[in-house]
Amino acid sequence: MSQTNEAVQRRDFLKVLGTGAGAAAAVVPMVAAPTAAEARETGAERTKARYRETDHVKTYYKTNRY
Repeated sequence: MSQTNEAVQRRDFLKVLGTGAGAAAAVVPMVAAPTAAEARETGAERTKARYRETDHVKTYYKTNRY
């Protein structure tokens, strides 16, 4: 193979990689979009059931002087 033919093949390969990365980046926002149920949940509903001030948490606050 000649030098120019190899260089052209490499450039074509890199062009294909660039196009594939652009297409993948365009698909990610569509996949990561929230559903209707997630959009209706308020901040208070998300944190209400999850946060508990247990003895472990109180010790952490006391240790770090919060």
